Amino acid sequence: MGQAREVMDRLTEALTSTPDLKAVAELYAVDAVAFTPDAGEIHGRDDIVEYWRQMTDSVTGARYESVYAAEVGDTAIDEGYYNGTNTGPLPLPSGESLPATGKGVRIRGCDIATVEDGRIVSYRLYFDQMDFLGQLGLLPELTSSS
Repeated sequence: MGQAREVMDRLTEALTSTPDLKAVAELYAVDAVAFTPDAGEIHGRDDIVEYWRQMTDSVTGARYESVYAAEVGDTAIDEGYYNGTNTGPLPLPSGESLPATGKGVRIRGCDIATVEDGRIVSYRLYFDQMDFLGQLGLLPELTSSS
């Protein structure tokens, strides 16, 4: 196992069960950049940690089910399911938030982390936002026309 894989595994551990945001912060370079489907491009460790704080406050009791894991050079790739319960408000890009639904979620996603000198310098997260919102019951019911 190389450095990128080890760092990615530590990040996954720090974000699940009982989140450890101090450990998360230690895994990112000060000038790291993250790309997410919901918050867009995030610059800097502090803002990335804040993104994860909001996520771990919104979806608690999280666990991760791996489907695929790889390491290519200085980059680790994970595909799997993030599972938890929406017990906290979900922040919106507008600054507003949606109240907790109390519903469980199982979201398939992909994470890609590039590591230099033991810290993540570039992080990409992909997940289906519509699937996430649908599982929370936040999308209108579709009716079929007869």
